[in-house]
Amino acid sequence: MILNALNDYYQRLLSDNLADIAAEGFQKQPIPFVIILSREGFFSGLIDTRSGVGKKKSARQFTVPRGIKKASGIAANLLWDSATYIFARPKPDPTKDQVKLAERAVKQQQCFIETIREQLLSVITDDGIDAVLRFMENGNFEAVFNHPAWVEVEESGANLSFQLKGDNCLVCERSAVITALATGAHGDDYRKQVCLITGNNDEPKRLHTAIKGIYDAQPSGANIVSFNLPAFKSYGKNQSFNAPVGKKAEFSYTTALNHLLAKGSRQRLQVGDATTVFWAEKKHDFENVFADLFGNSAKGEPEQDYKQLIATFRSPEMGISPQIDLNTLFFVLGLAPNAARIAVRFWYPETVQTVADNMWRHFDDLEMVKGANEWRSITLRSLLRSTALLEKDDNVPPNLAGDTMKTILTGTPYPHTLLSAAVRRCRAEREITYPRASLIKAVLARETRYYNKTTKEVGMSLDTTNNNVGYRLGRLFATLEKIQEEASPGINATIRDRFYGSASATPVAAFPHLMKLKNHHLGKLQSKGRAIHFERIIGEIMDELSDFSAHLSLADQGRFAVGYYHQRQAFFTNPKKDQ
Repeated sequence: MILNALNDYYQRLLSDNLADIAAEGFQKQPIPFVIILSREGFFSGLIDTRSGVGKKKSARQFTVPRGIKKASGIAANLLWDSATYIFARPKPDPTKDQVKLAERAVKQQQCFIETIREQLLSVITDDGIDAVLRFMENGNFEAVFNHPAWVEVEESGANLSFQLKGDNCLVCERSAVITALATGAHGDDYRKQVCLITGNNDEPKRLHTAIKGIYDAQPSGANIVSFNLPAFKSYGKNQSFNAPVGKKAEFSYTTALNHLLAKGSRQRLQVGDATTVFWAEKKHDFENVFADLFGNSAKGEPEQDYKQLIATFRSPEMGISPQIDLNTLFFVLGLAPNAARIAVRFWYPETVQTVADNMWRHFDDLEMVKGANEWRSITLRSLLRSTALLEKDDNVPPNLAGDTMKTILTGTPYPHTLLSAAVRRCRAEREITYPRASLIKAVLARETRYYNKTTKEVGMSLDTTNNNVGYRLGRLFATLEKIQEEASPGINATIRDRFYGSASATPVAAFPHLMKLKNHHLGKLQSKGRAIHFERIIGEIMDELSDFSAHLSLADQGRFAVGYYHQRQAFFTNPKKDQ
């Protein structure tokens, strides 16, 4: 299903006449340096195609013949490769045997020449190909090595290609090369099998093209389809012949996925350790806003109104534009590194309307009262970071991000590990932030609604009718802290810093002492009216509490945090009334 959808997406990109998509047998590749040759095969110059400054320099993208998947053997790309293959000059490495490197480099160069002759035999007389072969077989490269840019070429191990003097394209982009590769791309009939993706007869691809752009994966790329151990073999079939995917379909799905993962792509985002890509079965406006729904607002811009952004793509009763097809299929794919392979964290194919409706519910569940000066977007990243040590992305548990993303898209209950992580951070840091409170509230509210529980659903603001023990104890704790703050203005540490952990988990161990301490703090208040006011709030909270619990469940610890947050916000939202 995944590969089939990617194959269809490639066909869509071709029909959309997207210039960045390479034709079959080719790929888009950054080529930092281009060797200029005369028609006689003499060196005429070395062009640096990079732009930018320092380490941020980026090379220009060219359309080149599809690269060969290289492992430990010797295999050359057609008309483009590193200096080792072209000039038999290995990248300097003092840790390796220079004699062996030099011997291997000679073989690599010979492979480069043989690859040109074998694959382009039918157009060997083309001016560009002829010039490259003359240059290579002549072997006089001193002019290249004396060029000012050569030192950087050799040290960086950058890829190079060729251009004929007077041409405005690389030799590998000349019509003769394109025609030759297109003619020879059909394969032998006797090798053809039924492709698992298209169902058509095609020659199966033994090694699939590496997928690049996955966060924390190998820089050289990794594979979704790969069989490289004896345990993976079946009936004597090695490598990807176990799951025969035709060359055309393999090219289509890998090209489409690498396009989605390309640098600067607007159709990718990072969700924890999962690099997430998304696309629609046909061109759709939802592709342009999906990343914004999960990302942060641009610096200097107002906070994003997510629900307003989603409303355009919801059900017909929302008054959508007739040009927006809500039944268009939308795909979301989460990928994570796993050694030389890629692990699929989540895969979600659904209509635009379903995705939009589920995301609306997600943001609706997150809605929570906040202070006037609070400016923090409730993005997926900020939610996940609020559950991690030091709020660092690297400390988010690997599977948590993917599981959370999946529940948002499907509208199912959030993972229990999300609630556990949020409650644990509240106890460890003794701080209930806006994102944590919103997250806990969302988890509890959705679970209550989804399973039709009789427990009162946690609201977005202070609810004095909520009789849940955890919620009321959270409110009580916030009130006791407020009394202490007014009794001792400017105090460095409050009861939250000393007692939050025990109060939220084992109330009986903390609250009897805190209630005695409260009397001392009330006596220090200068205004007797304030003391009476706080006593009235405590009385209302304690009215439904018969005793302090010995232990609160995880869910009630979450309600404790929300009750604390709601009561604190009520104090600061309306300080005159302190509702």
